[in-house]
Amino acid sequence: MASRAVRRWLPNQHGAWAMLVVPFLTGMFLGTPTPWHAVLLLAWLLGYLASFHTQQWLRLRRHSRNPRAARRHALPARVFGLALLPLAAVLVVHAPWLLSAGACAVPFVAVNCAYAWRNRERALPNGIAAVVPACGMLPVALLLGGGLGDAWRPALACLLYFAGTVLYVKTMIRERGSSRYRWASALWHGGAVAAAYGLHLPVPTVAFFGVCFLRAVWMPTRGAVRAPVIGAVEVVLSLTLLGTLVAA
Repeated sequence: MASRAVRRWLPNQHGAWAMLVVPFLTGMFLGTPTPWHAVLLLAWLLGYLASFHTQQWLRLRRHSRNPRAARRHALPARVFGLALLPLAAVLVVHAPWLLSAGACAVPFVAVNCAYAWRNRERALPNGIAAVVPACGMLPVALLLGGGLGDAWRPALACLLYFAGTVLYVKTMIRERGSSRYRWASALWHGGAVAAAYGLHLPVPTVAFFGVCFLRAVWMPTRGAVRAPVIGAVEVVLSLTLLGTLVAA
């Protein structure tokens, strides 16, 4: 019963959690970690949860024939949204510039909501739209810790990886067997290696993208792989990216 309640309230999306946490932690560790980072991280995760359930409510309200299917997402959306409000207020009082950072994420959340309303959450542009604000949390966390510098470089590295993951996972699951997606994924990952090298990212980070390119080319040829295995591999790679960026 407790397990069912957890599944109802917390999305079982390993890749999404990695995408939410890794850029944030990278920015935090590249700067100076403070107690405010814990508050911001909690607010960030609550915002994601509220957004997720709102999008599910929008999708099911329009497309499900079962009225209860949509209503079961209404309560989590309200609870997470209300829990977010006091944290957001405290953060904005502490660092008013966070209000501008939050406003930058609004268009991307609106895109996600629009795709949910149309029941096209799995569309490629929708996945990319979710990646951008997640990677944008890197400079936000870094600035909160008193730094900034070349934040765009590690943020771009995160964007190259997580956007590539959207393509790669499609070649392994929903678009398995599609030569078009396999070529797009291979080209993206090859371009990521070239971009990492051209932008003079640390050698371990360039090597990391080389590994991602090899997995993007080789893994789709291995046939069906269970989704939890694919997700677990991506979590490991996400943590590896975090390590290469912070260690450099």
